[in-house]
Amino acid sequence: MAYQSLRQEYLDIPVVTRAYTTACVLTTAAVQLELITPFQLYFNPELIFRNYQVWRLITNFLFFGPIGFNFFFNMIFLYRYCRMLEEGSFRSRTADFVFMFLFGGLLMTIFGLFVSLVFLGQAFTIMLVYVWSRRNPYVRMNFFGLLNFQAPFLPWVLMGFSLLLGNSVIVDLLGIAVGHIYYFLEDVFPFQPGGGRILRTPSFLKAIFDAQEEDHNYDPLPEERPGGFAWGEGQQLGG
Repeated sequence: MAYQSLRQEYLDIPVVTRAYTTACVLTTAAVQLELITPFQLYFNPELIFRNYQVWRLITNFLFFGPIGFNFFFNMIFLYRYCRMLEEGSFRSRTADFVFMFLFGGLLMTIFGLFVSLVFLGQAFTIMLVYVWSRRNPYVRMNFFGLLNFQAPFLPWVLMGFSLLLGNSVIVDLLGIAVGHIYYFLEDVFPFQPGGGRILRTPSFLKAIFDAQEEDHNYDPLPEERPGGFAWGEGQQLGG
């Protein structure tokens, strides 16, 4: 019975969130079990373009370091905000969500050529948090019970927390920059005088991901509910 319940809970996770978080966990487990090493996963342009190790374009987004506080912290934020985006503003728009993944990953890969980052998963998580925060500007957040602020400040608070942990802020700044580019092109520029929609999801992605009927078997998380955890709880202003 417990197995069936856990299996159903897992299958209730929307498909993109389920696929990405599962891939991250399995990759980390494989490294932990010494089935593979981080040296086989990291972003290395020379190995990618000269030795044709193209899998590194994907695997560098899947490894968040050894199992520990930093790994669980990233996994929690990745799962929560990825799921809230997929069940919120991207509900019934799986192809558009996949396109955001591809667009963000491509930009980070290009920028990664110049900033010498070897793993981009944390930056990708910050990108997801940034897009969610800009689409939910009136949500009040509480971080570890110490700070109260509105959602658009969340990526910057996370960057400050990352700095306190001794991590490089370049990773967070990259995620914020790519998240802002996507948000501007998708949510701002099309509605400006003389503006227009630049980002258009390819038809083959729509044929693959949006051809299926919407799954009504799971109970969606409202996108404006960021929390469940002491460092990310919030409530709608006026609610």
